[in-house]
Amino acid sequence: MLYRFVLPLVLLLALPVAHAVDAPAMKYEPVSNDPQAGGQDRFIITYRSDVAARTTAAVVQEVGVAMARAGIATNLGGQPVRHLRRLSTGAELVRTGRKLDPREANALMQRLAGDPAVLYVEPDTLVRANDIRPDQPIVPNDPRFGEQWHLRPGNGAMENIGKDTTAYANRGGSNASMAWHLSEGEGAIVAVLDTGITQHPDLDLSLANAGYDFIIDKQISGRAADGRVPGGWDTGDWIVAWQCFPFPPENSSWHGTHVAGTIAERTGNGIGMAGVAPKAKVLPLRVLGHCGGYRSDIADAITWASGGSVSGLPANQHKAQVINMSFGENSLCAADGVFAQAINGAVSRGTTVVVAAGNDNADMANYSPSSCPGVIAVAANGITGRRAHYSNWGSGVTLAAPGGGRYANDASSGSLQDAGFIWSTINQGTTVPTEAGYAGYPGTSMAAPHVAGVVALMVSARQALDLAPLTPAEIRSILRGSSRAFPLMPDKAIGVGIVDAYAAVVGATDTGGDLAAPLPNGALRSNWAGAAGEGLLFAIDVPAGAQNLNLRTFGGTGDVSLFVKRAGAPGSDGSGADFRSVKPGNSESVVIAAPAAGTWYLRVLGVKDFANVSVIASFKAP
Repeated sequence: MLYRFVLPLVLLLALPVAHAVDAPAMKYEPVSNDPQAGGQDRFIITYRSDVAARTTAAVVQEVGVAMARAGIATNLGGQPVRHLRRLSTGAELVRTGRKLDPREANALMQRLAGDPAVLYVEPDTLVRANDIRPDQPIVPNDPRFGEQWHLRPGNGAMENIGKDTTAYANRGGSNASMAWHLSEGEGAIVAVLDTGITQHPDLDLSLANAGYDFIIDKQISGRAADGRVPGGWDTGDWIVAWQCFPFPPENSSWHGTHVAGTIAERTGNGIGMAGVAPKAKVLPLRVLGHCGGYRSDIADAITWASGGSVSGLPANQHKAQVINMSFGENSLCAADGVFAQAINGAVSRGTTVVVAAGNDNADMANYSPSSCPGVIAVAANGITGRRAHYSNWGSGVTLAAPGGGRYANDASSGSLQDAGFIWSTINQGTTVPTEAGYAGYPGTSMAAPHVAGVVALMVSARQALDLAPLTPAEIRSILRGSSRAFPLMPDKAIGVGIVDAYAAVVGATDTGGDLAAPLPNGALRSNWAGAAGEGLLFAIDVPAGAQNLNLRTFGGTGDVSLFVKRAGAPGSDGSGADFRSVKPGNSESVVIAAPAAGTWYLRVLGVKDFANVSVIASFKAP
């Protein structure tokens, strides 16, 4: 979104008056009240152009000395000052290890401004234009957007979808429509490894010819001869009798077109529906045809999509930042197998790989490529936020996303509901492509592209701010930390929560450090894992008058400790905590009878490697 800042035209109508000697201009911008919630911890220092440029270390040292001379206690137990980056103007952006109140902030800036080499010091505040912090999701003019519960906030709003006669509380949406205030995916490329793509007026097909059909075998591709061909077009994947025993005859699925639309269907164009990242570009790679697709073709497509070299093919001129794979098989992902090797290569080249967990209501550990190391494995939830009855589960699932529950109230049987499906683009041909259309599909195949689209929003938002790209591991961490807690404890483990597009984009563009995963009162956050020395950060907002704040970790394997602090996160090593619980194992507890109002932070720190740990925070509301 483009914000326009307009300076008012001021006419000086008063007569000039005599005045005393001008007072010297202040070299810093004082703050008279809290410039940001909780205080100020980011400062911009502009040095005079006629002095030698400071090194990063020198800037950090000077701010640290100024804090000490101003008598500002760090309460960090770690690094008191961090250098974030040098701005385009040449100014230096630094961050203190905790938020300073107005008195401390002014004292620090005054000390820094006393350096003759400093031209100006100012707080790095959040500048707001009108409605820069949205409180309502964007509603585009796409006429069938009303059917897409999965793109709206999962805030419990009652929604009646399509032809349904029953309304449901939407607690399973991806919050993409809120994220469009911040990013629409422009500049991001998502490689969709699937059945290919078809002509559709609601899709950006600018990279369709730049894609590739990776299917070599003519029986799978449907072509007259073996070999790969340029272009990622879907020519159909229908099955005739006995062609793919034991599968029955089937019409073409147009699966890749549906997935592509979920990721990047055009929005605000007055037709059809919308996609999670409507300005991202899809690079379609056909790897699935009649009867499916071979691992070997898929592995080559993963390599090529991420900028690697594939013999006999030209270099990919449109390297993907994200790969979506909405397919799988019942097999282990061997460390030395082609899936694992290809994915490892893609991740090493900086490409995030998103994979559907599978639709067999089984442990995902036995499915590939969703269980391969380095992927973001996505389970499916329905509109109520429950696990979709068909969705695979297990400790390897990263998070859940809308896939549709099929039946009323996301039950395992009953009557099919429009609210039980994910709505997107398809083709209406039974075998070969004919007319474009729209349809609702359920599955983890639909959940994965929601997450791939959110990654595209994150990539685009960082590009717009000229920030360095995030690594796949950082993207995975932000997705987990920004996820929304399940409204009810899932019957099986399907990750740490439901994807939240808006929170993920905010997390991706926050250069300030840790992202605290939200802990609603009484909500259980499960399936957390990490290595010894690694920490997880959570936050719960406690109102005035609340009683008996109970903060706990339990379950799983390994050993964690719990560190708790109000109005600021404990240090990465637990330092500065107001309360702590450091017993052996994972059963840690902190109980505060009369907690002060505000945000309380929980740092869960691995003493040993840990897995499947649950975290819960609750209080008695006033």
